[in-house]
Amino acid sequence: MSKAFAIYLPAYNAALTLPSVLDRISAELKRDAAKILVIDNCSKDDTQAVAQRYKAENGLSNLEVIRNSENLGYGGSQKLAYRFCIDRKIEIVAMMHADGQYAPEILSEMMVPLLEDKADMVFGSRIAGNPLKGGMPLHRYLGNRVLTTIQNLVLNSRFTEFHSGYRLFLTKSLAGLNFEKLSDDYHFDTEMIILHLRAGRRIVERPIPTHYGDEKNYVNIWAYAAHVLVTTITYFLHCKGIRHSKNWHRILEA
Repeated sequence: MSKAFAIYLPAYNAALTLPSVLDRISAELKRDAAKILVIDNCSKDDTQAVAQRYKAENGLSNLEVIRNSENLGYGGSQKLAYRFCIDRKIEIVAMMHADGQYAPEILSEMMVPLLEDKADMVFGSRIAGNPLKGGMPLHRYLGNRVLTTIQNLVLNSRFTEFHSGYRLFLTKSLAGLNFEKLSDDYHFDTEMIILHLRAGRRIVERPIPTHYGDEKNYVNIWAYAAHVLVTTITYFLHCKGIRHSKNWHRILEA
């Protein structure tokens, strides 16, 4: 690899799934990563101990485990991880979830546009793959399609989805965005795409396989959908001067 990279795993009650996810990352990537960063978001199980044990048993001196003393939220955990990488001059940060929904086996392929400086952000799209075959529940598939269609219309974009958590970034691009002012909740991901679009950043989609297993999902899909729609539409109205948004003014101000 020609760029220093970090693999970031946000983890909440992930003691049962984290070791298998780490196992599925190639030995070469685990060896070459500047950091394998596990952020335990104040789990109620022994996620932290499991991660530390994996580090010791596999001799991964580059695996760093951070346990938040309180749950910072999904977005809050990402802010911490990206600031960690920026401050350490790590050039690429790749986020995949610790529950095994996103395939570590394709991480090398996902990194290519960033390594070749053809993207500032790479986004793994389940919809561009075959999500129903991978077990995505029909109501989630339909909800994803509806939300994505609305967001594309409002934001004048052409993504196949907005809602996957398999994301990779150039940290020099992140450093120029006010990502630390974004939500601590799950719609952080939508706000992050909006910031990239507004700044003219290069976003590349890559199809990814979909996997739904027995892992527990902590997202209230109805609240998530509402937050996504509100944050997208209020951004549009704010930028068009139709309706002032205190939230977007706070985010976008210099």
